Amino acid sequence: MGLQINIDNGGTLTDICILNDGVISKTKVLTTPYDLSKCFFEGLQKASGVLYGEPNAARLLEEVDLIRYSTTQGTNAICERKGPRLGLIVHGASRDLLVTLAEHDPELYAALVGSRVAILDDDLMQREDRDNLIVKAINELTAAGANRLVVSFGGKDFIEGETAFKKVALRKYPRHLLGAVPILYGSDLSADTHLGRRTWTALINSFLHPAMENFLYNAENRLRSYRTKNPLQIFRNDGDSSRVAKSVAIKTYSSGPRGGMEGMKTFSKLYGFSDVVAIDIGGTTTDIGQYVNDTVAERRRGNVEGITVSFPLCEIISAGVGGSSMFRAHEGRIVIGPESVGAVPGPACFGRGGKEATITDASLLLGILDPASYFGGDLALDADRAEAAVEQNIAKPLGLSLVDALLQMEHAYEEKVAVELHRSTKISKETILLAFGGAGPLNACGVAEKAGIDTVAVPKMAAVFSAYGIGQCDISQHYAATIHGIDDAKLKETLAELKLKAARDMYAEGFAEGKYDLRVRLVATVEGKEIGQTFTGGQVPEPFRKADHVEVELRAVKVLRSERESRASFRKGDKATLQSNRTLQTKRKGRLEVPVYNLNQMKPGDHGEGPAIIEEDFFTCRVLDGWSFVISDAGDILLNKRG
Repeated sequence: MGLQINIDNGGTLTDICILNDGVISKTKVLTTPYDLSKCFFEGLQKASGVLYGEPNAARLLEEVDLIRYSTTQGTNAICERKGPRLGLIVHGASRDLLVTLAEHDPELYAALVGSRVAILDDDLMQREDRDNLIVKAINELTAAGANRLVVSFGGKDFIEGETAFKKVALRKYPRHLLGAVPILYGSDLSADTHLGRRTWTALINSFLHPAMENFLYNAENRLRSYRTKNPLQIFRNDGDSSRVAKSVAIKTYSSGPRGGMEGMKTFSKLYGFSDVVAIDIGGTTTDIGQYVNDTVAERRRGNVEGITVSFPLCEIISAGVGGSSMFRAHEGRIVIGPESVGAVPGPACFGRGGKEATITDASLLLGILDPASYFGGDLALDADRAEAAVEQNIAKPLGLSLVDALLQMEHAYEEKVAVELHRSTKISKETILLAFGGAGPLNACGVAEKAGIDTVAVPKMAAVFSAYGIGQCDISQHYAATIHGIDDAKLKETLAELKLKAARDMYAEGFAEGKYDLRVRLVATVEGKEIGQTFTGGQVPEPFRKADHVEVELRAVKVLRSERESRASFRKGDKATLQSNRTLQTKRKGRLEVPVYNLNQMKPGDHGEGPAIIEEDFFTCRVLDGWSFVISDAGDILLNKRG
């Protein structure tokens, strides 16, 4: 495909990766959390400037073949507990569900639902006064402050029960009325027979839905006004994409980080790495994943904040620590995050009204960041504001000098990321740390030392690596149904229904029947063990006939991924030529002048030793004393701890 624009929207910065007939370029803009469509179109405008030498968004949108969008907004919303107040409606047989949900994550359950719960009688749907009781339940929850409702019934016939409830609710609260409260039914999202998983899936989806809906439809409508050839594609957390109208909010959770994991797979195969752990550090979170045995781990029942949900998810852990995370003094020690200043007001050094101390402020005062060239020179940093924030929030409360406060902030930051690495991955002597995201390379060597890792890789596209990673995803739609007491006839009937849904949805994606692949999988629990098998047709496989129920999964896929595999390597050539010098504050040697290398000016094989700094327009990599670096024939950086 000729011209593609990949956009990864983070809490602080929005990354843009431009693929134009094999040529890759990049840019960034500040995220505007009060109106995500603003930074979306600012990104398109800036991308047009990169392509044409001057801003011309109208021309770009006439010529672009595909715009893909991923986001960490869902991840950030869950981490920071920012979203609507939910009300939950269950029926009497599911009374124990409330205890189970709260036990999974008491803090998250309290933030999303709390006491806004209505329990309906078991026989409600058969009673004459059911309409009045349903209205009463809805009114009580909205009066308690709920602005979105989730209905989740248990039992074998949960779909029928929720469908009956839905008919009453639609009759009493027609959707065209201003007072109608949005209601999501667990069975709308999943046929998962596990009540707890299905309910958590619906709750998280409802929590994420409003912000995603408001932004994505606004952005799509603005794109239509430019007569863009193809609809906006949403990159999902399952590694594929779909148009806005065919995506659900929970599939945007961790979709940005999933793009980084797709990039990690490509990067690892490029160099033949077999064991890689990734830190994708943005403004609000550090997203951690691992590549081993030629794949990134994925669970059929994924985890959101440690809670199991009904959908498959890549195993990515999002820790509340990033370049814009707030540092504060608490009981004589430094505490980091999960609260973030984001892009607005941003770190104190941004000069946008922020007064909290962040690692970005500390890195500026330590001399690691150049206030004149940061963010490609488009965002001059203010050292005086940074110093005031660190003095006020860290140095004075802890009785430290400014220098000691900065060094302790740096140590605490690296230590927290290293601890999260060990909590989330399995690290061995062969493990390579892949550092990306705007803040990923900055402290990568320090994090690696504290995690016991001797090798660090930094992609040349590190600053927009997640946006880069989504560049060759497929377009797909997923469907599932549960069959109780499966036989050949029931399976054939169920598959026919799912294929009909797929035909409608894929047609809406722009692909007629025969222009996409259909992949079927059967999953069941037999004798306490879950089994899964690809189904290519014919009779139901024998093991599944013994199961109480079988889940039928259908995936409709338009394959766009390239199967080409290239190779690159790290071989030492000439000694790197320094561009300038910079004075850093170090722990052991005080103020020290170190060489600065510009990645864009270095050639394959260039190498050097730390202490040093390698930088380009949108990221800075600090090479610590005792580390060496070499540039690959693809322009990436490999750092090794000597001795």
